[in-house]
Amino acid sequence: MKGDTRVLAETFDWDRIRIFRTVAELGSMSAAAERLGGSVPTISRRITELEAALRTELLKRSTRGVDLTAAGEMLLRHANVMADIVSAAHSDVSDSDAPDTGPVHLVTGDGIGPYWLAPRLPDFHAAHPGIELTLTVSEASPDLLNNEADITLQFHRPSRSELIGRRMGVVHYLCFATAPYLERHGHPATLMDFHGHRCLLHEGYINQSERWANGIYLARQLMSFALVTNSAAAMIALCLADGGIAILPSYIGAAYPQLVPLALPEVASIQFWMTYTERIRRLERGQAVIDWLKTSLDPRQAHWFRETLIRPDATDPNA
Repeated sequence: MKGDTRVLAETFDWDRIRIFRTVAELGSMSAAAERLGGSVPTISRRITELEAALRTELLKRSTRGVDLTAAGEMLLRHANVMADIVSAAHSDVSDSDAPDTGPVHLVTGDGIGPYWLAPRLPDFHAAHPGIELTLTVSEASPDLLNNEADITLQFHRPSRSELIGRRMGVVHYLCFATAPYLERHGHPATLMDFHGHRCLLHEGYINQSERWANGIYLARQLMSFALVTNSAAAMIALCLADGGIAILPSYIGAAYPQLVPLALPEVASIQFWMTYTERIRRLERGQAVIDWLKTSLDPRQAHWFRETLIRPDATDPNA
């Protein structure tokens, strides 16, 4: 039995697992060597040692790089869990004297982060002065299991079982313009009336179009876009300067009352999710950020995120 225990400990040498996980993630021995600061022969040798200890092939090597075998896919799932445990152990021990301090990295899209959460940060900082919150605006999905971020707010449900996903609500999209623009160019009564108007669109909306209702597809066919950008700030600035009709989240109307929501049905609506790991949930600072996000985005108070559209010009949002 003692011999079996020693073999098991040798097989799951963390350094070998860590190297294997990096190779599997990058799909290349040379890329893994560059990231880990080693040589390709060393990386290859460590993978060979791991395969010999496990008595199975983990990677198929070729001139294009490496591909995981079925055994490799299974080991990678376990390696991701192990990495999360190692990270949690480090965080728990290093933060044991100051549980409500330290960094938390939040990634959001270009709408909710800058235009909904950022104005609410002063209250969060007042309640948790020791938490260093990093807010990254990105349409890409960071790898939470590889510590690229701690929490995300994005338009897709997490598919990996190691991640915790919480559906937060729905973002509704409307067409906005300024009163002077509409006075000069007219009020479109339907999407068919958009011909000749200058329209403004976010790249992120295009990327989400497959999951949207038919409204955005129809809009793409009927509208001539004067600006397609990855910056909501650029869209809003141009729209405020009477530069066209912008497709924006409904809550933007609360932040910029100069923007008039057109009397049209919503262009689209899409669910959004908060995703995080068990490790970050177990940290006091992580739970503090999670609780703050739940409160800030609770549809009972933040009526913009309810299932049914609440228009910015509604006289009574709770009616």
